[in-house]
Amino acid sequence: MTPNPADILRRQRARESAARTYARSFPIVPVRASGMTIEGADGRRYLDCLSGAGTLALGHNHPVVTEAMRRTLDSGAPLHVLDLATPQKDEFTEALFATLPSGFRDRARIHFCGPAGTDAVEAALKLTQTATGRRGLLAFTGGYHGMTAGALAVTGNVAVRAPVPGVAAEVTRLPYPYAYRCPFGVGGERGAQIAVAYTERLLDDPAGGVVPPAAMILEVVQGEGGAVPAPDGWLREMRRITAEREIPLIVDEVQTGVGRTGAFWAVEHSGVEPDVMVMSKAVGGSLPLAVIVYRDEYDGWAPGAHTGTFRGDTLALAAGAATLRFVAREGLAGRAAAVGARMTSRLDGLRTELPVIGDVRGRGLMIGVELVDPQAAPDGCGARPAAPRLAAAVRAACLDRGLIVELGGRYDATLRLLPPLTITDEEAEAVLDRLSDAIAQVAAQATAGPHLAGRSS
Repeated sequence: MTPNPADILRRQRARESAARTYARSFPIVPVRASGMTIEGADGRRYLDCLSGAGTLALGHNHPVVTEAMRRTLDSGAPLHVLDLATPQKDEFTEALFATLPSGFRDRARIHFCGPAGTDAVEAALKLTQTATGRRGLLAFTGGYHGMTAGALAVTGNVAVRAPVPGVAAEVTRLPYPYAYRCPFGVGGERGAQIAVAYTERLLDDPAGGVVPPAAMILEVVQGEGGAVPAPDGWLREMRRITAEREIPLIVDEVQTGVGRTGAFWAVEHSGVEPDVMVMSKAVGGSLPLAVIVYRDEYDGWAPGAHTGTFRGDTLALAAGAATLRFVAREGLAGRAAAVGARMTSRLDGLRTELPVIGDVRGRGLMIGVELVDPQAAPDGCGARPAAPRLAAAVRAACLDRGLIVELGGRYDATLRLLPPLTITDEEAEAVLDRLSDAIAQVAAQATAGPHLAGRSS
């Protein structure tokens, strides 16, 4: 019997919490999926440029992943054993360590966390606080690290933090270099240089108000923040600043890892070796899995210092190991770099034709297209006001054309593209055709009725 999608959606609205998100943006009922394609219960097909918010490095139901899961099930392996050693865990750890930068790998330890990236962030914060005996944390504007208390504290999004009083009491917020909307109003490389100088002087100022912190946490490319890439030079300076002051550096690779940015790990672009790497999403091969990998000198935890019932699910470990090895063997990080560069170049070329496109940015297959009000006056850096209502209309127009894209960034005005690393050239062209057509249509409607432009109140 074919499920009635309208009935399923109605029951979801009636029973699920008001906190549901993607279900509001995409009122579809997926029943089948393969590669980059999702099929809804109504028979419609969609190209998926969300990929489980970056989880599906190989797309939906890749044979390498499904075969690893079937093999594990057929073996009779225990599916839940807390943190006991299993062949699947050992294989995953071997596969993961083989991908790490050599200087980091040689002295690394791994901790298996609860099955979400936010718990891995909690573990990283707790690890460094335990090792240093300090409490305070350094985090960045635009950063996103999760929704549990500690992860939320270092997240920059005001809307999600505001309802939780005191959550960020021990967090010092630092400026993240964002060329299009430079926090210092100068833009480009100069803005990044000022951000470095500001950070260093603040930490060294005896009247700056910053007690020596337990860690600095950052993303190499801000994901939910709008696909904003950090300059490599800035990242190297953050590593220098933290190393000189004995501040552990935590790099959140939850969304950037496993080839997404054109390198297996985003830190590799700059040559930086952090003290702690936070990993989730793609490392589980589409199933829930989260770990932290860190320098052994920080391994000062007592047994049970960070624990949880679901640590290293056997199926996720098998799927994750298969995914890690396939991405490495097939050179999919390089493929992401090449395809991402072509997509970004074509989108950037549309800015003259479609002035609602304010900025195109990203790294590899982590791309952001920021939409703006083209009628408004630009600021000192040339950036125009964000247009979130227009972006929401483009997202809906994309869905009508069989394309799933989500929003992020300041004011939710950035269209975010996170296709699987296995995207074909034909699929990439189809994504760009549908996206550019949707932007053009909505831009034309905005010209006729300017209520779509500008920020919502």
